[in-house]
Amino acid sequence: MIITRFAPSPTGYLHLGHAFSAFNAWKRAREAGGRFLLRLEDIDPGRCRPDYAAAIQEDLAWLGLDWDGPVRVQSEHLGDYQGVLDGLAERGLVYPCFCTRADIAREVAASAAAPHGPDGAPQYPGTCRRLSVTERAERIAAGERFAVRLDMAAAFRPGLYFEEEGEGRITCHPERFGDVVLARKDAPASYHLCVTHDDAMQGVTLVTRGVDLKPATDLHRLLQALMGWSTPVYAHHRLLTDPEGKRLAKRDKAATLRSLRAEGVSARAVIERFGQSQ
Repeated sequence: MIITRFAPSPTGYLHLGHAFSAFNAWKRAREAGGRFLLRLEDIDPGRCRPDYAAAIQEDLAWLGLDWDGPVRVQSEHLGDYQGVLDGLAERGLVYPCFCTRADIAREVAASAAAPHGPDGAPQYPGTCRRLSVTERAERIAAGERFAVRLDMAAAFRPGLYFEEEGEGRITCHPERFGDVVLARKDAPASYHLCVTHDDAMQGVTLVTRGVDLKPATDLHRLLQALMGWSTPVYAHHRLLTDPEGKRLAKRDKAATLRSLRAEGVSARAVIERFGQSQ
């Protein structure tokens, strides 16, 4: 059985790009007689709001996109993610990072040739990886805040790949991410950890999402391998863009479903636009 999901963060109202992604996942599940799940990725307490979470469900219902089973709300399952972090820590695969952004920027600037990740940003230089066990314990005991980073050198597994619809087997290179953050100082777990955990826990078999997230699949595949989680098939779809060709985004105040509805645009018209964008 095909099981898909739509997993937005309730940090704003849904725009057409979000709805296009939801429609893709819903359509694939319904055409195959499978299940379509809704998950709210609300682990960022500074940006997520209950009213946005409610609006997401209202907007999907307006479009006619129904989901199966209860909505999974990530903030209600923080213990699950902490359990994963604890397990990785017991295996020596993660470490606490006390660096501020300014600390990292200074060390990167002092490096002659800092490697860069898939997003073009410099990799973390490994400052806190080199701390002794004693120093780590003392700083934690003193109440110093810290993030949790994956020790990529220890965690790396060669030969990983994932299946991409229409492309076949794609070899993974998670080492390009360096010592990625799995829990921030201000959030108990990262997107990368939570999404892979929940996809496995909920039995998702097909992940449909925007092509902008395709590079992250390499890292997600590594986490799946480390934790013994199942690996879904992936189908990364094109992104909707504005007339200038720029991808639709919340920060650019892309037209929301709520604003379109207020202007008298019908749900049918929105769905028809998605059909034209396939």
